[in-house]
Amino acid sequence: MAGAIKRSFSDAELDGLVADLNRDGICTLRGVFEPALVEEWRLAFQRLFEERQGRPGGLAPREKNRYYLTLPWAPPFANPEVFANPAVLGVLNRVFAQEYVLVQLGVDVPVQGSEHQEIHRDYRPLFTDDIVTPLYALAVNFPLVEVTVENGPFQQARGTHVMRRDEALEKVRSGEIPMESFYMQPGDVAIRTPLALHRGSPNLTDRPRPMVVMGYVMHWLHTPQVDVNVPRALYEGLPEEQQKLLRCNVVDHLEEKAETYVNFKY
Repeated sequence: MAGAIKRSFSDAELDGLVADLNRDGICTLRGVFEPALVEEWRLAFQRLFEERQGRPGGLAPREKNRYYLTLPWAPPFANPEVFANPAVLGVLNRVFAQEYVLVQLGVDVPVQGSEHQEIHRDYRPLFTDDIVTPLYALAVNFPLVEVTVENGPFQQARGTHVMRRDEALEKVRSGEIPMESFYMQPGDVAIRTPLALHRGSPNLTDRPRPMVVMGYVMHWLHTPQVDVNVPRALYEGLPEEQQKLLRCNVVDHLEEKAETYVNFKY
C-alpha cells in the first residue's frame, strides 16, 4: 500500500477545525493524504465499481444514477493510516464525549444523469428537535477525484444541525441559509455531522465521482443499516487500540453480498 499521510496538524489547527465543525456542522482538512494513496484507492475503486455494476445487487441505488457501495476490508482499503489517521482522530477525540467506533466504509457515487437529492438529514435527533443533539455521529469523507462544480459536489447548509428541522428547512428554502457546495482536491478530508441539512448534486460529466465515507459513532449507537466485515488475519494483525476502534464482524473469509444501504434520509 502507498504511504498515506501527507501532512500533520498542530493542536491549534485541530482546535480550529473542531470550532468549525461545532459551529457549521462541517470542517475541511486540506491535503491530508498523499496523491499516490488516493490514486491507488481510485484505481481499486474503479475496478470494484465496474465489477459491481455487472452483478445483481452489487450497488445500492440512492435515487437516479446515484449509487452506494461498501468497500471490502482488503488492501488498499484496509489501511490504518486512513481509518485511524492521526488528524482525523485528532478531531474526533476532541468532539466525541465518549468512546467511539468506526461502523461504515463505503463510497457514494453519482454518475452522469444524477439529479439533486431531496434536502435531508441522515440521522434523527437523539430525542426531539426541541433539544439540541450533541455530535454523536460523524461522517468522514474524502474524494478519489477532484470535486468540481460539474461532477456533483456535496452541498450542505451550515449551522442547521443545531436547529429544528422545520426551522432549518424554512431558512434554506427562503435563501436565508444557502446550500453551499464543497469543492475538494484528492487528499482533502471533510468531517461533517449527518444532522445538518445536505444533499448530493448532479454529476454532469461522463465519469463517476466517488466520495469515500467512513462513519464513526459513539459506542452505544445502534447502526443496523451498515456493517464492517474484517478478515481474521487482518484484524489480529492490528494493535489493540485499532481493534477497539472497529465495530466489525471478524470473519474467516470475505463474502460478496447484496448492498442494502438505501434508507438513509430523514
